Amino acid sequence: MALSRARRGERGIDYWPGFVDALSTFLLAIIFMLSVFMLAQFFLSRDIAGKDESMLRLQRQIAELGELLQLERGQRQTLQEGLAAITATLGTSEQERARLQGLLTDAQGQAGSAGTRATTLEAQIAQHRQTAQAALAQIELLNQQITALRRQLAALEDALGASEARDRESQSRITDLGRRLNLALAQRVQELSRYRSEFFGRLREILAERADIRVVGDRFVFGSEVFFGSSQAEIEPGGRAELDKLAAALVQLEKDIPTDIPWVLRVDGHTDARPMQGGRFRSNWELSAARSIAVVQYLISRGIAPERLVAAGFGEFQPIDRGDTAEALARNRRIELRLTDR
Repeated sequence: MALSRARRGERGIDYWPGFVDALSTFLLAIIFMLSVFMLAQFFLSRDIAGKDESMLRLQRQIAELGELLQLERGQRQTLQEGLAAITATLGTSEQERARLQGLLTDAQGQAGSAGTRATTLEAQIAQHRQTAQAALAQIELLNQQITALRRQLAALEDALGASEARDRESQSRITDLGRRLNLALAQRVQELSRYRSEFFGRLREILAERADIRVVGDRFVFGSEVFFGSSQAEIEPGGRAELDKLAAALVQLEKDIPTDIPWVLRVDGHTDARPMQGGRFRSNWELSAARSIAVVQYLISRGIAPERLVAAGFGEFQPIDRGDTAEALARNRRIELRLTDR
């Protein structure tokens, strides 16, 4: 242990933990911002989806009216063609009438069959005129229907324009909400970072004299021997004294941090790679989990709210030293404390 302290003294101040702390905080902030932004996008997209359905219904109505207008235009074209044919027939009849009138004038003496023929032609001409008048009336009715359809289309276009304006307003509100959410998230991250720094500063002051306690990035790392005996998960008296110091700092921190900041203290248990040799635990998984749970339960007994604590066991699968020496194995047997968000 004396040799270890001498080596640390020769290396001077290690800035790497601070850099890792800042980088981890930055990554956590980005992840949290993305999560909140996606949640806001989800709720706002549901609101926009309802407007999109209204727009789709309007578009379907416009399409149906367009089809009806096209059908009416086809009918109008057919009637116009019929009117043209009737007009042509009427012109022919008028010409025939003129010719017959000339014949009638030239053959006034032939009143028999010629008079009957003239009467028949007059009746035919009258019938053609009635047919033409009926066709003109039907064309006028179609023109009125087309005018009404145009008014309906204009109203639908106005409604569609209003809906598009509301959609643009919704998009603007989404953008503004996203900006405000990002700002609020950044403020919360800054607040949590400030309280994390204060908490770690207090722990450094409280535990400064312990050589078997290290700061690695955003974690406090305790050697398992500080709290537990070999292959045991019961906290020893010396470990309880250290946890009492930690609990006092956490109680004060819990009072200082606003309740709307979702912070937790995560307790991670780790073991070395040596397999278990008998005892109550069948694997390093069980041992690491039992140790982290024991620390959490002790902190709860000292007044820490259970919802602010998380216990996790990693067994031998997250080593910080890949060596197989006694010193490397001792470094891997540890309890890590990390102040983070949910």
